[in-house]
Amino acid sequence: MANIGHFMIPSDDVDRAKHFYSTLLGWRIEPTGTPVDPVMMTEMQYHDISTGVASKGTMNTGGLYKRHMTEPILNFVKVDDIDMVQENVERLGGRIMRQKEEIKGVGQVVMIQDTEGNAIGLWKPEKKQAGTVSGI
Repeated sequence: MANIGHFMIPSDDVDRAKHFYSTLLGWRIEPTGTPVDPVMMTEMQYHDISTGVASKGTMNTGGLYKRHMTEPILNFVKVDDIDMVQENVERLGGRIMRQKEEIKGVGQVVMIQDTEGNAIGLWKPEKKQAGTVSGI
């Protein structure tokens, strides 16, 4: 069964949002350590969120970044076969908002819109080599 694997919070002021969430909820929020395009990360002001130790039924990773449009909080559903899931989106009445792309250090992602207009990310994690850590 596919499960939420990551969430992203857009913000108008990254420092203000970082202060809010870390103070209110105790989340650890730090600039990303994932080796990705440095220009893109600088523009996004992307930060990794750790919500603590994952327990049964919870996730513990997210991201905080500089808002670019009016996007809402975005959840990424972790899937095993991203191509198969992407192929079924439009057949089921959804829409592909952004085609599959490979993000180095993270894996493959696709942005979709469900039948109700909600944005959802699909994520197939990058296969890790021994001793590596994924950013999402």
